[in-house]
Amino acid sequence: MTVLDLRSDTVTQPTAEMRRAMAAAEVGDDVFGEDPTINALEERAADLLGKEAGLFVSTGTMGNLVSQMAHVPRGGEIIAGSQSHMVRDEAAGHAVVVGASVLQLRDRPDGTLDPDAIAASFRDPSDDHEPITALVAIENAHSHSGNQPLSVAYTQQVAAIAHEHGVPLHVDGARFFNSVVALGVAPAELAAPADSLTFCLSKGLSCPAGSVVVGSTAFVGRARRARKLLGGGMRQAGILAAAGLIALRDGDAGMIARLADDHANARRLAERLAAIPGVRSPGDIAQPGGDDEPLDPSRVRTNFVLFRVAADRAAFVAAVASRGVRLERYPHDQVRAATNSGIVAADIDRVAAAVEAALAELGAMKAAVTA
Repeated sequence: MTVLDLRSDTVTQPTAEMRRAMAAAEVGDDVFGEDPTINALEERAADLLGKEAGLFVSTGTMGNLVSQMAHVPRGGEIIAGSQSHMVRDEAAGHAVVVGASVLQLRDRPDGTLDPDAIAASFRDPSDDHEPITALVAIENAHSHSGNQPLSVAYTQQVAAIAHEHGVPLHVDGARFFNSVVALGVAPAELAAPADSLTFCLSKGLSCPAGSVVVGSTAFVGRARRARKLLGGGMRQAGILAAAGLIALRDGDAGMIARLADDHANARRLAERLAAIPGVRSPGDIAQPGGDDEPLDPSRVRTNFVLFRVAADRAAFVAAVASRGVRLERYPHDQVRAATNSGIVAADIDRVAAAVEAALAELGAMKAAVTA
């Protein structure tokens, strides 16, 4: 039985064309700036997002970390959401490496932060008791809210608040192109308000590894120094960058436009799951509850389907896995199904059937109907 892996879009495999390009890549020493394939990828990324320069890094976490190091002095403070990836999922790098604190705000169900709360969070630089606010950071798409896309207008609003207070805006855009496709906007338009942005190649774009940080030439120069400090100079890394160049091509030749297929498959899966007794809404991540509410397929706007089940979560995930479908135990007592390039439309019925059979095996469907 073929295993359908929806634990994450990080499980994607490079395409055959990517593998050929990687094998034939022209390479050099990137630390000396001499890897032509790395240079081409950085230029393509910067051009696509309307920025002056780009920097290839190993991971999205490294991208966020070098961006913080480039923007934030030791002892500075970052305004960010409490459920953002930078806060929850990056091993406290902001504190351990950057030496910065984070003033954490409540993430709303749509993945945004309250602009009024952002504006009210800036510290008084004349008060020696307070840290100095040095950066505002948002995540687009916002993973813990269901990979919700954040609009151009919202990004502009947050950037205006940050800039009014004299600090930059950083966008953790690990799944930035999912937002681009979901919103139907140009990458440069969505990236324009940000002073820096990082996006992953290794998620929905199906590359084996790597992320790119973009921003001004001066910012990228500081980020490059930070990358070196972190041990991120990877020498002949053009082998990896070759896959990224294919991913970032326009139209059907690249991997961006096909993200729409993942989004359509996720919405169809959500519609199927919503009809299964025992499948429940993921609720509000900032105010847990609402477990008895039905799953709302309209909230699925990109490639994440988050839900809760009326059963022991570990037992449920194991029961689904025994049927050849892999799902992820996700924070906030949720289960994640992330559609990706390894999942086609015909697989959705099998995934839904596996969920239904697993819940029936665990007695959750009968209990849900009775309730």
